[in-house]
Amino acid sequence: MTVETKLPYNKDYVNQFSADRNEPDWMKELRLQALEQAETLEMPKPDKTNINRWNFSRFKHEFGEGEKLTSLEHLPEELKDYFDIEHLPENLLIQRNQTVAYATLSDELKAKGVIFTDIFTALNEHEELVKRYYMKDAVSIDEHRLTALHAALMNGGIFVYVPKNVEISVPLQVVFWQEDPELAYFNHVLVVAEENSKLTYVENYISNNEKEETVANIVTEVIAQNNAKISYGAVDNFAEGTTTYINRRGVAYRDAVIEWALGQMNDGNTVSENITNLIGDNSLCHAKTVTVGRGKQIQNITAKTIHWGKNAEGYILQHGVMKDSATNIFNGIGKIENGASGSNAEQTSRVLMLSEKARGDANPILLIEEDDVMAGHAASVGRVDPMQLYYLMSRGITQSEAERLVIHGFLEPVVSQLPIPSVKKQLSQVIERKVN
Repeated sequence: MTVETKLPYNKDYVNQFSADRNEPDWMKELRLQALEQAETLEMPKPDKTNINRWNFSRFKHEFGEGEKLTSLEHLPEELKDYFDIEHLPENLLIQRNQTVAYATLSDELKAKGVIFTDIFTALNEHEELVKRYYMKDAVSIDEHRLTALHAALMNGGIFVYVPKNVEISVPLQVVFWQEDPELAYFNHVLVVAEENSKLTYVENYISNNEKEETVANIVTEVIAQNNAKISYGAVDNFAEGTTTYINRRGVAYRDAVIEWALGQMNDGNTVSENITNLIGDNSLCHAKTVTVGRGKQIQNITAKTIHWGKNAEGYILQHGVMKDSATNIFNGIGKIENGASGSNAEQTSRVLMLSEKARGDANPILLIEEDDVMAGHAASVGRVDPMQLYYLMSRGITQSEAERLVIHGFLEPVVSQLPIPSVKKQLSQVIERKVN
């Protein structure tokens, strides 16, 4: 079995979908152009992972309606774990299937010109802003088949815009709740911070399709203008039935900072790309990722920093734990372009395997086109030390509890460094569920 070459939706469907959303003409034309290119573009080729048998073609695509929430008390218990009900976030948006079920933004941020809304509202109310950035600087529709298909079938997402000189001290939080187990997620997240601005953005993906097959094709664009700082946290928790492609891209201009704190906690097969272009002089990126694999799932996770500006710094830190028959590939790539003198590209990737059938690989790659730079890497893959488990069990601890302690201990060096407290808490909860 190979990936189907015939697209599951045609030009007429895309035309009607765009018209139903009342989208501007340029967005409709972008969709149609992307659909045409998707017919001929190849699939991405992640290193050491053959995705030709993965399901990226069989899914239900629509604008899935979800009921509004008058109160977060009506949320299922598993979603309440992501909130402190007694101290609800000031700035929160919940997307239930593809509709906004709950949204709040403080009056203070509204007065400062902050935009925090779903992508379709943004297309209608802030068209010129969206048009300026949408699939321009960070991601293009013609990279490969999946980015083109995303552009053609985008059916949900978020737009965040922080004006010049505005600093947001409290996080903006989004929960993407895939309630319909068969509905495909073609989410687009666009976060823009203008000069001298600052924000923290946190998102969670949640689904419950253990058996039903579907697809998540997610693209994120993060744009940090001169001297802006964006802290971006995410906990991805798609269920086993979802085949996931996640493409998170960042562009950092002069003196800008982008911090990524990513928890890859999906149970289905996953390809994840996290690439940051350090365009400006003195730009900085920290990319931190943790993952726990279980069952028979396969994960291919790439973190990459591309240094264009002088004195640009990129740091990659990845830790993963594999259980059962799970497989994980960590690709860490630091690329320093000609002219990016004074740059520093550092990376560390580690994989711990808890069973004989678990597999892990860490691929450190440095691509250096400039002499006056610093670069380094560290990578390790190994099985859990049986003496550690034996020691813990000799103290009366069960094997499952001993494994739990080892996993938390292995991931703690990364989790503890995540810059967003709420992401730390949510990630720890999800890790605990996966371990048990």
